[in-house]
Amino acid sequence: MTGIPRKAFPLALALALSSGAARADAYPNDTEGFHGYMRASAGSSSKHGPLSCYALGGPTAYYRLGNECDSNAEFGYTKELAKADNGVSFVGTLWVSAYAPESGFRDAKLELLKGYIEAKGLPFLNGGTAWVGKRYYYRPDIHMLDMQYINMNGTGGGLDKIPLGAGKFSYAVFKDNDTNATGAGGAIVNTPSALRQNLLYQDLPLNPGGTLDAALTIVTAEGRNRAAQGQGDAGHNGWAIGLFHRQQVLGGVNLVGLQYGSGPGSGIGLCCARMGPSGSTALGSDVTRVRLLEDLVIQPTRRFSMEFAAVYQQDKADDPALRNTWTTVGVRPVYALWPNLKLQGELGVTALKQDSTGQTARLTKLTLAPAIAMGESYWSRPELRLFVSYGKWNGAATPLVNASNNGGPVYGNATSGASAGLQVEAWW
Repeated sequence: MTGIPRKAFPLALALALSSGAARADAYPNDTEGFHGYMRASAGSSSKHGPLSCYALGGPTAYYRLGNECDSNAEFGYTKELAKADNGVSFVGTLWVSAYAPESGFRDAKLELLKGYIEAKGLPFLNGGTAWVGKRYYYRPDIHMLDMQYINMNGTGGGLDKIPLGAGKFSYAVFKDNDTNATGAGGAIVNTPSALRQNLLYQDLPLNPGGTLDAALTIVTAEGRNRAAQGQGDAGHNGWAIGLFHRQQVLGGVNLVGLQYGSGPGSGIGLCCARMGPSGSTALGSDVTRVRLLEDLVIQPTRRFSMEFAAVYQQDKADDPALRNTWTTVGVRPVYALWPNLKLQGELGVTALKQDSTGQTARLTKLTLAPAIAMGESYWSRPELRLFVSYGKWNGAATPLVNASNNGGPVYGNATSGASAGLQVEAWW
């Protein structure tokens, strides 16, 4: 198996830029009614036992078709609670979630996912919205990687989508990691808590069919500076910035993104290659991440659709354990044989260079998955899938594949594996 040739990566990126697509609204809008999301799988692997999946973990993301060994359901209701005489609408949203790392929802517990109130159409905000509570915020994703490359979810409050010039401005403040660290006798000695401010400027027209979003995160550590006690500074501030261009093309959208983060704004150490929330405030300004990404989803004909994704990400730090370079390229073509039957496949190639080991882990994943679907569109859900997946990796990737597998280190010293099963994905 070969990795991603360095010279081929810029070429693949350039080819995608010349065409282009991604889901349109990266900013969740909870509309009136009952809504939700669910995915679940059941299957087995070439090593028998539980369904196995193929990923490198750490600072990377994975190709998800026929490669999700967990179970997730999240659902809730949005309702207008009251309406003022001047038309201002007060809307409440409550969602719960049940997640399990296994395929059968075993030991999944219900947790509150969203609970917030919005005041919409405020005259003094030029028709904008104010809100307070816990919610999903700006969280665009590369669907085939299940990668929310920026995620500003949290508990706080803000002002949303205020018309400003040709675009819309939003501001929100959140509290992240909002706990205390205790010492002997239960005394509070420090806190990992951070105050996070997010500023967004969205939907700025740049060219026919093209818009730009700009996102800024400012993280202020609330930990005590213990340098005076000879214990070092336990709290560092951080920040992140992202620019995202979306271009309507071939029945879809092409997304190009550039991100940079520092310290607890870098996203290093957080789940699922996300940037946007506060990371550990123990990370100093030497810890940085730069990321270039491309996500293309097209629907040139009624029956044919496709997603292409490419990511280059470099993490730097004084600590070699935090220094990594991740590159990945993947494609998912979909063809609708009939209105409710699709044939789809997914091929992804991933490389992770780790400074801590001096090695580059490489993984290739291939899936074939016919599906019964609601319609012919790439985004038509629900989908009921039958899948067969194959993974191939090198020796440097073996411990990473084993560590990332929800079923445990089932592959031992092997450098390939296969899995098959059933999968459902739905949103409504």
